[in-house]
Amino acid sequence: QVQLVESGGGSVQAGGSLRLSCAASGYTYSNKCMGWFRQAPGKEREGVAMIYTGGGSTYYADSVNGRFTISQDNDKNTVYLQMNSLTPEDTAMYYCAADWGLVRCSFRQYEYNYWGQGTQVTVSS
Repeated sequence: QVQLVESGGGSVQAGGSLRLSCAASGYTYSNKCMGWFRQAPGKEREGVAMIYTGGGSTYYADSVNGRFTISQDNDKNTVYLQMNSLTPEDTAMYYCAADWGLVRCSFRQYEYNYWGQGTQVTVSS
């Protein structure tokens, strides 16, 4: 059974940085789309960043491009999200998501069958 376990959330002041981690277990095939969605109170869940672990292609939402960096450690089956220059608008619950059947990574939630429990990121002004 596939499990995704997130870590690294917390509270930070605006302009600060955090790094999120998502470790996958239960399925060892490496070629997958894996990354992050987030949901702020009263808002819909949105895609943030994705990586295709087979080749390293990355995808970013416009709102985080240039500030966030997604990376992978295939030996650990783990994906990281380095978040810099954080603003209060980045405050949200961040969810790790993954799937193995995608031709191209997307930010369509319904395409991801595996989700973590979420980790809270709070940015104060």
